[in-house]
Amino acid sequence: MFRNQYDSDVTVWSPQGRLHQVEYAMEAVKLGSATVGLKNKTHAVLIALKRASSELSAHQKKIFPIDKHMGISISGLTADARMLSRYMRTECLNYKYSHDDLLPVSRLLASLGNKLQTCTQRYDRRPYGVGLLIAGYDDQGPHIYQTCPSSNYFDCKAMAIGARSQSARTYLEKHLNELLSCDLDELIKHGLCALRDTLPNEVDLSVKNVSIAIVGKSTDFKIFNEDEISVYLSQIEDDKRNKPTEPDVEDSKPPQPPSSEETPQDPQVTVAMDTD
Repeated sequence: MFRNQYDSDVTVWSPQGRLHQVEYAMEAVKLGSATVGLKNKTHAVLIALKRASSELSAHQKKIFPIDKHMGISISGLTADARMLSRYMRTECLNYKYSHDDLLPVSRLLASLGNKLQTCTQRYDRRPYGVGLLIAGYDDQGPHIYQTCPSSNYFDCKAMAIGARSQSARTYLEKHLNELLSCDLDELIKHGLCALRDTLPNEVDLSVKNVSIAIVGKSTDFKIFNEDEISVYLSQIEDDKRNKPTEPDVEDSKPPQPPSSEETPQDPQVTVAMDTD
């Protein structure tokens, strides 16, 4: 009832101890189109669902390269994502100029988390209304990181954010043990199947609304073109078409003898009791 009294900026706490402006920013992430990040032992993959604001406009870009060993996928406000991607590129360039080496992914995430946290503390800045999935590869192996507008960030085995992303997370949890051991093609197909679960029934994946990027061992960050995406989309369609259907539970049961209520019972022979 009195919620609007406590959401004017991030320095005003509600009586329940909540910062409503930060929660509003996290809701903006949930309204963005879904994106999936997953990894195996050698590669990390980002797969994003692109939206078009109208039928007259092109689909909006969802995956941004940061450096040759790193890239991000976004869900939320694209303008905020462009500002954060520019900051991350600058950090990578400065580190490369100073040390002549690639910036470790975990070190960049710590710096990014500090930048995000400033906006949850100062009244003159609003929180960034965007969530990021960051895929990178360094001497520690492949990485998938998730960032939140609340300045929290997490090192993930696989993750999905955005609208209806719970269905994708359920799929990833179900196949989590398979991801580390599968090859790159299978990893991409798992990501596409997880992203497909976030779609409404009347929409399907196509080369126009899907974006795929990979990075890994001896592989620089690369965003696939439409021809490469169409190969994987046709493969998951073939797998879905060739998947055997599960038999009905009723048909798989062995035939049961008819119940006694349905069939008349034979008359019982009564035996007279012996008397003394």
